[in-house]
Order: sequence, then C-alpha cells, then structure tokens
Amino acid sequence: MTRRTCLQTLATGLGLAAQKKKPNVLILVSDDQGYGDLSSYEHPKEVRTPQMDRLAARGVRFTQGYANAYVCAPSRAAILTGTYPQRYGFYTASDSRVGLPITQSTLADLLKKEGYATGAIGKWHLGLDAPFHPMKRGFDEFYGFLGHGAHDYFDLKPTGQLYNSILRNQTPIEETGYLTDNLGREAVDFIGRHAQQPFFLYLAFNAVHAPMQAPEDLIKKYDTGDPKRNTLLAMLERENDAIGKVLDELDRRKLSQDTLIVFVSDNGGARANSSNNGPLRDYKQSVYEGGIRVPFLISWPGRLKPKTVSDEPVIFADLMPTIAAAVGAAMPAGREGKNLLPVLLGQSKGPVHDSLYWDGAEQRTAIRSGPWKLVSNRGQIELFHLQQDVSEKVNLAAQKPEIVAELTQKFDTWSKANAPRIGKGAANDEDEGGAARKKRDARKKAK
Repeated sequence: MTRRTCLQTLATGLGLAAQKKKPNVLILVSDDQGYGDLSSYEHPKEVRTPQMDRLAARGVRFTQGYANAYVCAPSRAAILTGTYPQRYGFYTASDSRVGLPITQSTLADLLKKEGYATGAIGKWHLGLDAPFHPMKRGFDEFYGFLGHGAHDYFDLKPTGQLYNSILRNQTPIEETGYLTDNLGREAVDFIGRHAQQPFFLYLAFNAVHAPMQAPEDLIKKYDTGDPKRNTLLAMLERENDAIGKVLDELDRRKLSQDTLIVFVSDNGGARANSSNNGPLRDYKQSVYEGGIRVPFLISWPGRLKPKTVSDEPVIFADLMPTIAAAVGAAMPAGREGKNLLPVLLGQSKGPVHDSLYWDGAEQRTAIRSGPWKLVSNRGQIELFHLQQDVSEKVNLAAQKPEIVAELTQKFDTWSKANAPRIGKGAANDEDEGGAARKKRDARKKAK
C-alpha cells in the first residue's frame, strides 16, 4: 500500500469516526395526550407511563413546553420546520389537505445533508399528494398513513383511498395487528438497520387520538368509572410499551448515550378522548393552557444532567434549531425557533423568548410574554398571570389595561408577518378518520 493510499484510508477512518460522533436524533410525538397523562408530570393515580418517564429521568422535563398550535397538523409542521407555521399559511388541521409548502425545507432535509439516514413512521398529516409525501420532504423511508387526523387501530387493510391506507414508502400494504404496536416494531427495525451511521427517526404515534380502540383484555385492566377513559389508558399503555421497546433497542445497541430524544404531545389533551390536563384549563382546540401546554421531554444521556426540570417557556419551533446546533449544522435562514442547548446544559442567562404566539385562524388567539398571557376568544379579551394562576381562573384585563394594550400591539405586529391560510375553505378534517370508518362500517353492514 502506498503512503498516499494509507493517508486516504486514515482520513476516511477519521471522517467516519467524526461522523459517528454526531448524535442520533429521535423525535417521539404522541397524539392528543394530556398534560396530566404522563406520570412524570402532575397526574391522577391511574396514570402509569414508566417508559416515557425514562426519558424524563435521563434528561430535561419542561414544565412550560408549548405546541405551536392547539391542533395537530400545524404543530407537527412547526416541529419539522423550526418556525411558526402561520408564517407560511399553515394554521389548522384542514390545511394539511393542501400540505406543508414545498418552499419550506424540513429537519429531515437538513439532517440528510449531514449524512443522516432519515425515516418517518406513523401519522404524517402534512399533505396527501405526491409532492408532499414524506419521501419528498427529506425522509429516506416511510411507514404509516398520510392523513387525515385519525386511523383505525385494528383495520389496517388498504382502504381504496391512498391517504388512509398503511403505506410502506409509497405503496399501500395489507397489515394486521394493532397499529401502535406496529409503529414500535418498525422503529426498532429502523434503528437496527441504521445503527452503524447517524440516523434521524421521526416516530409520530396516532395514539391516543380517536377512534378509542385498544385490546379488550387491556381495557378491562382499568376501572375509572369512565369507559372512554379506561380505553384511553389502555391505548396509552400500549404506546408506552412501544416506546419502551425503542429505548431498549437503543440500550441493547449501546446507542443511548449518543441519541438525542425528544418526546412531546402534539397539542393539549382532547376532551373527546377523556384526556386529563392536570391543573390546566380546557382542552385541545383551545388557546387556554390545556389546549397548548404539553408534555415536553428532551433526553440526551451523554450530554444532559439527568432528572433536570426546567420552567423555561419553550415551543415546538425550537426543536429544529436545537437539533441543528447539537449536530453542528447550519439552520436555514428566516426560522424563528431558538436553540435550547444553553437551557438544556444549564448555561442559559436569560429568557429564551420575549413572547410566544398562537393563532388558529378561528378567532381564537393568544400571546404569552413573561408571566402574562393575553387570550382572545372571538373578541372576548382575558389576561392571566400564569405564575400565580396556571389554571387561568382570574381575568385581570380590567385591572391591567396597560398590559392588555402592550400585548395586543405585540400580537398585531407578529400577525402582520403571517401568510394567508393555504387551506382556506377546506373542511375541518380532525374527525375524517372516524367519518371514513363509519362509511366502511355502513358498507360492511349493507353486505
């Protein structure tokens, strides 16, 4: 072997070693899971999520972590784009019928350029047509369903409609079993196949979103007095188990120390599925805290102090810049999320955000600035001091008109930079899966 060949071999080896130092990235998204439905948060006695709690034990638990929206599709868009989805006209669930604009590069695009294997598993809900497919948005692989908001957990046969069929990459497949279990299985397989290179896995569960379905023997394990709540707890247990299998696979392959893991719920817990939001007011589809404050965990055992609790207000748009900083990648211009590494490492010297904003294009808006939160519900103005009143019981708008005026001006300035809705006029699709299921059931009965 010549000296030049030896040097080339050495350089290649050093390059691979340097590449391996980049952390793997795993984003776990739960669907409609309440703030009180995770046992590392304030929770009722029937809630037990030991596998999710492993993440809190291995990293940072945020007590004031927020979704960018009170419904799922725009929140998921914020995770993958690192900015407010309103900036590109993605306000609510039905905007997913149009799709995440192709002008927006994604976290998967960024990490793929950094040499990562990229995979999306589970619920997509960011576009139905070919240009918006996950494999056109930076992901090498896809297993799951494109939309709309829900999917049957047991009936996994092709439906004749591409959006509601289970796809492997771009092909509908006939599956059996329980969907949550299958998503965990596919995640374990992805990790095993890509264990020798940096990988990014976006594992987006549809549990515990309706339809409320779980194995009957597991439902019988719970006795809360509310049948729907019993089913939710069974669904949550299976999701928790699936996450446990993924974490076990990382441990088995000695990858846990080098894997940055995010766990969030895509919006506040839903009233329709009997979620528990702890001390927070209201539910999904609301700009009160119960609609937007969510379980928010970041684990990175090789870097973060275990069992850390942060009260810093943070939001989904912060995830992309945080991950970019962790892997040493440059963020695309114009993204408004903030790098949370200083917070995660205990090095932050001030608030991450001056203000946080919500607007679902339904005359329900909110702004949070410091401890103050201004809410507008179809023009009805309320002001809350969240440090003193996390349950938003005491409206201080009449006593603090100067703060109302200040926050109103801030919100108006922010909203002027937002784009018009891309899906204006589209029907709300949150229950599209349920509607499709009812049609299939009716057809079966007719036969």
